[in-house]
Amino acid sequence: MSIHISAKPGEIAKIVLLPGDPLRAKYIVDTYLQDAKLVSSTRNIYFYTGTYKGVQVSIGASGMGCPSIGIYSYELYTEYEVDCIIRIGTCGAYTSDLKLFDLINIEVAASESTYAKYAWGIEGNAIAHQGKAFDIIKSTAAENALQLNCCAIHCSDIFYRSTTNIPAVAVQHNCLAVEMEAFALFANAKYLGKTAAALLTVSDIIPTHEKISADQREQALLPMMDLALEAAFKLAER
Repeated sequence: MSIHISAKPGEIAKIVLLPGDPLRAKYIVDTYLQDAKLVSSTRNIYFYTGTYKGVQVSIGASGMGCPSIGIYSYELYTEYEVDCIIRIGTCGAYTSDLKLFDLINIEVAASESTYAKYAWGIEGNAIAHQGKAFDIIKSTAAENALQLNCCAIHCSDIFYRSTTNIPAVAVQHNCLAVEMEAFALFANAKYLGKTAAALLTVSDIIPTHEKISADQREQALLPMMDLALEAAFKLAER
């Protein structure tokens, strides 16, 4: 049991899928997992453990932003001996070259956040995915004829801004989209020698103001959930 997760030792699997929203975590569990058990509900952040194709997987929520996923991923890695975390979530595209519902496998997360520097002394404003999960996601997408964009993204602490200009760090690293969690996840994994990847669905096109409606979101995210779970299955085999 950790400060923010009340699961007992052994109740969290070695591979964890981490959406931001607790209700999305429950939806994934109800849709995909067999023999699922709720193992933590502290702060209404639900964690479940069940099986997918016979492989044990845990699914929980990270909350929003680097500070929140920083806490949950660190405790999963250190208190529950998790080997791999795959963040699954949504992002806003900085370019109309991306379309609604496109999938992104994050190569590098670039950020103005000071999280990595002040938590772990990691310098620089960009951190790559960690370990083999990125490549397994990529190969799994190819095997299933899923189009997958592998690129840099901007990980921002800010959701609302006074300007529509793309931030300098995103321009520097040619970031095609923006989200709020991957930088801290990758920083924790790098410091701890763990595996981390992030798989995103484009939910908004910022230049054109297109967005997925609330009614579309659950069905729209199914390809991402399928891909993440198939990748988790392959990770467990290796």
